[in-house]
Amino acid sequence: MPLDRRSLLLGSPFLLSGCVTSPATQRPSQAAISRPDMVEADYASIYAAVDGEPFPVPAIDLQEIEPEFLRRAVGYRTAERPGTVVVDPGERYAYLVGEGGRAIRYGIGVGKEEGFNFRGAATIARKAQWPRWTPTPDMIRREPQRYGRYAGGLAGGAGNPLGPRALYLYRDGRDTLYRLHGTVEPWTIGTMVSSGCIRLLNQDIMDLYRRVPVGSRVVVLGSGGGTAV
Repeated sequence: MPLDRRSLLLGSPFLLSGCVTSPATQRPSQAAISRPDMVEADYASIYAAVDGEPFPVPAIDLQEIEPEFLRRAVGYRTAERPGTVVVDPGERYAYLVGEGGRAIRYGIGVGKEEGFNFRGAATIARKAQWPRWTPTPDMIRREPQRYGRYAGGLAGGAGNPLGPRALYLYRDGRDTLYRLHGTVEPWTIGTMVSSGCIRLLNQDIMDLYRRVPVGSRVVVLGSGGGTAV
């Protein structure tokens, strides 16, 4: 049974692995998604409905998203190597570091409280398409009538709060319970809404998923860090 996205918005804050809130155009061209240093600025195309998936990935209503949180290529100064994903919760951006001081920048939604947010370096140890979502034991203990029925997990699909893709972050071989994933609430990008995980627009997490292999480094900043220009 899919979760109702409005009921999620009205629910209590979720913890890390919960990764959800406290509560007729063409798809992106292959040329645009194959260049790690360039992003085509045709947003109607980039954020169009995606065909060929087992579940619907609808077009993004661009009027719901602040323009600065749409995907774009930017200048970015950082000591991190190309291929690293740098997450800046304070600025609400994730950067895929490229060559020559360039990066692809994605708008993100972040944890609504500082204590929910992971910090430091991790590794993408697993990638999943249409990932399964499972509420944490804390969520089930806190609201057993609401979340107990999902104790065994919710299969991937159009109503799953993780969206079409997820990247799982591990540190020292252990799951941090921190993920980069899609969202059923695109209007929340650029805000503090989740319980720690990083959410991207579905088309953006699909783009990032294609670009980063298992083993890629992810750095989640506290304060300071690289500079976009």
